[in-house]
Amino acid sequence: MEQIRSSLNPHPAGQREFNVPRDEFGQPLNGLQHKYRETVLFFPSQGQTCHSYCTFCFRWAQFVGDRQLRMATRQAARLHDYLRRHPEVSDLLLTGGDPMVMKTRHLEDYLLPLMEPEFAHIRHLRIGTKSLSFWPYRYLTDRDADDLLRLLERLVNAGKHVTLMAHYNHWREMETDAARNAIARVRGTGALIRAQGPLLAHINDDPEVWARLWRTQVSLGVVPYYMFVERDTGARRYFEVPLGRCWEIYQKAIQQVSGLARTVRGPSMSAVPGKVEILGIAELQGERVMVLRFLQGRNPDWVHRPFFARFDPAATWLDQLQPAFGDSRFFFEDECGGGQH
Repeated sequence: MEQIRSSLNPHPAGQREFNVPRDEFGQPLNGLQHKYRETVLFFPSQGQTCHSYCTFCFRWAQFVGDRQLRMATRQAARLHDYLRRHPEVSDLLLTGGDPMVMKTRHLEDYLLPLMEPEFAHIRHLRIGTKSLSFWPYRYLTDRDADDLLRLLERLVNAGKHVTLMAHYNHWREMETDAARNAIARVRGTGALIRAQGPLLAHINDDPEVWARLWRTQVSLGVVPYYMFVERDTGARRYFEVPLGRCWEIYQKAIQQVSGLARTVRGPSMSAVPGKVEILGIAELQGERVMVLRFLQGRNPDWVHRPFFARFDPAATWLDQLQPAFGDSRFFFEDECGGGQH
């Protein structure tokens, strides 16, 4: 097992090399990531498991019991001290694992202090979770389900924009009464639900599946948000889809929905430089190219800046693409040390 794990990529996109911030003494703050100027990711120790384990999950290193691989902290003070020192941060994302495996009292320890005036700059609170489909009873019948909903409501009433970043891979995940009732209860608190998920071979590599997924989400009051390209980690080979095919699936799916579902962005790769969206495939200057842009970048100046790569029908990730029109490097490579993973 260790031999297999050692051949995988536990923390893609330079998460440990580039994203881990440091305290005022220059020491790394394990359990936090600060890749984009406005957003800090926090990995609470109590939330580094999940209601299920998907073989395509890019966070597999959080689950396997190896403390050297796992990113986590239970020190709420560490998070709050960092946020105090960074007024440029407006968004906090609790991630995992799945923070919704935590008891509500632990979530309160991390989140309730953010209602104080000193944290007025933290305007948006996000919680990444698969629980709305894997364990909707977290919001319905768990012992502290009502406490959780009251927590979300308190944060909303305090002026925070609270969002559950819900992971859905298929429309069937929203077919049960429990899943739909859970969505309704969360929305009743004033919190928003945004939906995201990876495009996966053998599971949802079909535009009809994505179109129905987005239509179902809109009908339930969930906002379609991201279609992700399967990340370069874990059991990637079985699930990955060539980038050109990803874009074709997105294009055919988005044509089938109304403007209410066209909030979804993608296909998107979370690579070292940032979130790179595939805008399309075109013929320019006699060359077939892939048109790309940054939805988010390590350098904010890169955001929404288009660039071009030679079309490669076999490429499944950014680092497999080459610049178009004879260029030797992409414009962002010097600042990222050449890393694109």
